[in-house]
Amino acid sequence: QVQLVESGVCSVLVLGSLRLFCAASGYTYDKCMAWFRQAPGKERDVVASINTGGVGIVYADSDKGRFTISRDNAKNTAYLQMNSLKPEDTAMYYCAAGPWCSRSGQSYDYWGQGTQVTVSS
Repeated sequence: QVQLVESGVCSVLVLGSLRLFCAASGYTYDKCMAWFRQAPGKERDVVASINTGGVGIVYADSDKGRFTISRDNAKNTAYLQMNSLKPEDTAMYYCAAGPWCSRSGQSYDYWGQGTQVTVSS
């Protein structure tokens, strides 16, 4: 029912910043939205999640203060603003939607195609 399509835009005004977009073909206003990442040879881990109302937000400890998750239900889109990127952030990033927010990927029913983010030092 829901299809998630990811895209990304690199900021030319703020060095080391990237904004990821997750556009849904179906309605996601009643779903939790989240971003996951998976580095080569590692498990898929949650980056951040945001609930239906946009007020319940949880970040991974390593991302606090650098990443910002947001959503625009009118546009049916979720975002991940990534600032102060580090080489350790290099991974595939996936958008996800599910009935409730969780750190487990098993809780999400719909997934984006993935976006490769490579940070060079």
